[in-house]
Amino acid sequence: MADHGRHLVHSHAHEEDIPGTVNLKAAEGDDTGYGQALFPVPAEDPNDPLQWSPFKKNMILIICSLYSFLGNSALLGPAVYIGIYSEEFHITPTKASGLVSYSNLAYGFGSLLLVPMYLKFGRRPIMLGSILAFAGGLIGCSQCNTFDSLMACRVIQSFGAGVCEALPVQLVNDIFFITNAASAWGPIYAGYMLAGGYSWRLFFYVGFAFAMGLFILAFFFVEETAYDRESMKSQLGPATVVDEKGTGNQLVEVPSNAIGRKSFAATLKPWSRVYEGPFFQVMLRSFTYFLVPSVFWVVTTYGINIGLGALAFNYTFPIFIVQPPYNWSPTNSGLIAVASAIGFFLAIPLTTTSDRLAARLTKKNNMVREAEMRLGVLLVPLLIGPAGLILYGYAAQEHLHWITYFVAVSMTSWGSYFFFTFTLAYAVDSHTASMSEMLIAMNLGKQAISFAMGIYLLDWILTIGYVKMIAGIFCGLLLLNNLAVIPFMLFGKKIRIAFSKTWLAKWHSQTATVGETH
Repeated sequence: MADHGRHLVHSHAHEEDIPGTVNLKAAEGDDTGYGQALFPVPAEDPNDPLQWSPFKKNMILIICSLYSFLGNSALLGPAVYIGIYSEEFHITPTKASGLVSYSNLAYGFGSLLLVPMYLKFGRRPIMLGSILAFAGGLIGCSQCNTFDSLMACRVIQSFGAGVCEALPVQLVNDIFFITNAASAWGPIYAGYMLAGGYSWRLFFYVGFAFAMGLFILAFFFVEETAYDRESMKSQLGPATVVDEKGTGNQLVEVPSNAIGRKSFAATLKPWSRVYEGPFFQVMLRSFTYFLVPSVFWVVTTYGINIGLGALAFNYTFPIFIVQPPYNWSPTNSGLIAVASAIGFFLAIPLTTTSDRLAARLTKKNNMVREAEMRLGVLLVPLLIGPAGLILYGYAAQEHLHWITYFVAVSMTSWGSYFFFTFTLAYAVDSHTASMSEMLIAMNLGKQAISFAMGIYLLDWILTIGYVKMIAGIFCGLLLLNNLAVIPFMLFGKKIRIAFSKTWLAKWHSQTATVGETH
């Protein structure tokens, strides 16, 4: 039986003929946010993830965030050990940095297999299995005595955790209506684990312990979120109105033939049903999303910013900060991550600015939302990030006071937070037909770009110096990428209209995986 004591969320919002243009006019009885009808539109079924309680949704969001934090921390933390690995395994620092660079590449390519798997077999079993692979790679790293074996375990660890780049976006899309910072601390933990005589292996022991704790949380709280909303809407009958107290004052809308909510025990099954639809075609189709303008912009945004913040800063700072004139101890060499965290945390309170701007512009546009309405907030961060790179490059070249590095990295991280958040939101708003394929393309592209920027970074700096490399080339790349916000703001809708008429857009829509559309 349906739960008549709980209000089911209703909305009449709908996407117009052009992807990314959504009519948010609220009809009588609709639930609203910012005075606008909620989108995507839920089915009148308590098992629809959009109808779950705030506690359920927030627990899944927290767990996914923890997974992303652990995955990114485990990926980036060993950057402070490059010098140690170089000495212990008798290799060059550039080769030692491959333990991060190649792991970074595996982190992206893991989604090429795992995302189609979670479409076929469900989010829950793939998430649980990927956490176990992640944990297995970590404990393997702690036992390695050769460079090659450590590299193999690092790749396994990152390949398993790579799905955490796609799962949070997918799960949040599944459970929330439209409305990486902490991982920057990873190198700090790694650095301080050297204190007191502990070796680099302790980092992986601790990571394994947290990964297993995360597995337990995910097992009990992450219910399967895959849901064929359109199919269920067609099966459920029209809503009726029930006066629960018999007073005529409290109305609870209940679908006339909704099924009951699953029991807690039923949600704990570690497997899901096998979903219809192609498997290998999802892999191949994902590459076509590089031709979608907004998706390609997300790819370059993430790839360039990861190559700068996650790799360039974490590769270079631990090396020169332990040398004259600074002479810091290796224990403190990961403290540059504090600067990244400061930049992110200063940006977090402004996260809602994009939604608020979009909501304001939507009201002015007769309650019709355009995907580009959120992009105006990027005009200020557009210049802050590149300015931080210029400051960092000159500080490293001229050996300026260490506080200069912290200011520079904070500036770049502050700017990158907005571009990370809002370019992805823009791409998701613009193209909802096949979100998982889009996420695969994003993960592959951004990790490939950041890998290319980081793999020989130390050699490049030795050749042409910090100013030309970071303040010049990297700064120019970031500025060029950021400036793309202007043509998207001015011509984004025209681009969406033009793309929607192409054979590729029609093919994406016609071959979309069941349950992937709003």
